[in-house]
Amino acid sequence: MMPAPRAPQTRPDVPLIARLPPVRGRVRAEAPLSAVTWFRVGGPAEVLVRPADADDLAALLAALPADVPVTVIGVGSNLLVRDGGVRGLVIRLAGGFADVHVTGDRVVAGAGALDATVAKVARDAGLAGLEFLSGIPGGIGGALRMNAGAYGREIKDVLVSARVVDRDGRVFDVAAADLGLSYRHSTAPPDWVFVGAVLQGTPGDPIEIAARMDAIRDARAASQPIRGRTGGSTFANPPCARAWELIEQAGCRGLRVGGAQVSEQHCNFLINTGEATAADLEALGETVRRRVHETCGVDLRWEIRRIGDPVPASGATRTGETP
Repeated sequence: MMPAPRAPQTRPDVPLIARLPPVRGRVRAEAPLSAVTWFRVGGPAEVLVRPADADDLAALLAALPADVPVTVIGVGSNLLVRDGGVRGLVIRLAGGFADVHVTGDRVVAGAGALDATVAKVARDAGLAGLEFLSGIPGGIGGALRMNAGAYGREIKDVLVSARVVDRDGRVFDVAAADLGLSYRHSTAPPDWVFVGAVLQGTPGDPIEIAARMDAIRDARAASQPIRGRTGGSTFANPPCARAWELIEQAGCRGLRVGGAQVSEQHCNFLINTGEATAADLEALGETVRRRVHETCGVDLRWEIRRIGDPVPASGATRTGETP
């Protein structure tokens, strides 16, 4: 697919929504993002677009002015949107990207499909090896970007290929071996948008597969605050250690900043107790990182993706996304 000519850059006083090429999906200016993140905090998107499908997304990116920042989100499970919101274009992959179907011993899933839904489709088709996805609170697109994993397996263990749309609107498939997947990391360029994946299963007994998924569900319910306003695991495990154990050793279980709290049930989870701001949650996370470093000498790495700007003080500048 050849990219279309880009729209020319225009004056900064022209509203972004007026500069966008036409799309078949939904477009909204100053769209609240708190409702679509599991933390239920954060400011608005300057413009939020929900493309109808991958072709709609490709056409949008091909014609989008080159100076417009682009941020892609999925189901919002592992995401903290700062209180000042996100400038530029925010693309949310939702309904048109949620299809899941089985072809032989492989599952083909859109980036907007929930990990748990993919696991259920595989179970119903008698395909084993994807049960671990039922324990990951998120969608396939995010799982590809960060090589998500749980209960002893990761996306890289089952991924055959991923479908990508790049910033120029080109659509192509990438083999799993070319994504540089490692623990909670991929080397995919940041401007690639994952729109789908092919996952490898193995024939199995649906009853046995269901039993393994039930065991994962019970383990999660017993150990994680799955009914709270949380974003999943906050920090990646450092080499040869578990993040929650380091946080425990640093005395951070139950620690609070404003309306944010380190979970009493699992201290690698941050909780919005009901009145938290994104600033509360990020400050709490940074306090945990500082205490762990002071106590254990370990620098914890955020696993939760943080995007957008804080509420600016007078004269402050936008900071964008934190790596």
